Amino acid sequence: MAVKKSTKKAAAKKTAAAPKRKTPAIQKKFTKTEILNEISANTELSKKEVASVLDELGILIERHVKKRAVGEFTLPGLLKIKSVVRPARPARKNVPNPFRPGEMMDIPRKGATTRVKVLPLKKLKEFAL
Repeated sequence: MAVKKSTKKAAAKKTAAAPKRKTPAIQKKFTKTEILNEISANTELSKKEVASVLDELGILIERHVKKRAVGEFTLPGLLKIKSVVRPARPARKNVPNPFRPGEMMDIPRKGATTRVKVLPLKKLKEFAL
């Protein structure tokens, strides 16, 4: 057993000491197929496995954000997705028209809605800088 522990520690030291992979900037926006190809080329996963991981991630986000759920999903270090309820706005009458000074207008009521907010986290902000 002592031999296995030392090999695990040695392997951990090698991965920690390994230099960071060079990541050049991408000049054009990737399609879904190009994203799948890139991830499968850089990992030991097949395109089918990568596609199933991305599909499952989408399902997981949906389960977190939909009605009667937590309403928040965090992809650690990258982004936070929230569902925010915007309250209803009442109708207003005889409001000054901003486009035609001196004229009054009526604003119809708006019902309550749920919006999705995506907030960048620290690591994502650092990527952009």
